[in-house]
Amino acid sequence: MQKILILGKQGQIAWELQMTLASLGHVTVLGSQQLDLASPDAIRAQVRSIQPDIIVNAAAYTAVDKAESESELCLSINAIAPGILAELARESQSLLVHYSTDYVFDGTNTSPYRETDATNPLSVYGASKLAGEQAIIQADCPHLILRTTWVYGNRGKNFLLTILRLAAEKTELKIVADQIGSPTWSRSIAEATAQIIAQCHDDRSSLRGLYNLSAAGTTSWHGFASEIVDRYRSINPDLDLSIEQILPIPATDYPTPAQRPANSVLDNSKLLADFGVQLPDWKLSLAQCMQKSG
Repeated sequence: MQKILILGKQGQIAWELQMTLASLGHVTVLGSQQLDLASPDAIRAQVRSIQPDIIVNAAAYTAVDKAESESELCLSINAIAPGILAELARESQSLLVHYSTDYVFDGTNTSPYRETDATNPLSVYGASKLAGEQAIIQADCPHLILRTTWVYGNRGKNFLLTILRLAAEKTELKIVADQIGSPTWSRSIAEATAQIIAQCHDDRSSLRGLYNLSAAGTTSWHGFASEIVDRYRSINPDLDLSIEQILPIPATDYPTPAQRPANSVLDNSKLLADFGVQLPDWKLSLAQCMQKSG
């Protein structure tokens, strides 16, 4: 049975991966308490000890705004660590699956981003994730880089849980309406990852690929928040929220240390063509996610 190492134990994607990848091999999951990704020596020692056939790197420094003042730590985890994992994967000819982000783009496209579109990150976080992609590609190990966007789930810190908390506390929310994307459920990402890996079982040595992996459909942060509240009320008619109105605002009215792309929509046609994998519409996935939590 092949050995699968998942990194990022505390994260929402890694949590789902533990279940979806269990049928594909023996799974070991490590978090920051077991492995410090800012320590190259620790990474090498731990991975060589486990000798995995597949490394799934779902770990990342994701505090986008904080990264502006913690650039060194952010780069260590998001750029240097993936490069070391790629070197180890090349050494053992194991497969490295790595998650990246829409933040590698500047958001000025008027159409969904393809994998081949020019990158131009606006933030330290985006630059660090792009550097991680480049380090993996340069190492020339068997790899799959999966770019995703607007990830949410029933665990960890994410937009869904934040909106539900604020909607229970406040009567009015002001949410950015001029940034668009595709809210993507962490479970959908994990399920798609399992489908892709299962198809790569026979010969992984020549596998090299960069793919977009996000939900179908698009919305704004305001539209996402509104759908979350409406869905909660339909699932829990006896447990109403305090929120009375959600007002749309421009991003300029909500300044943050890190600049976000105005357009985070990804074109997933390459993934469909190569693997036959397509994620559901974001509204359908959100309904399923909230039904399971509610």
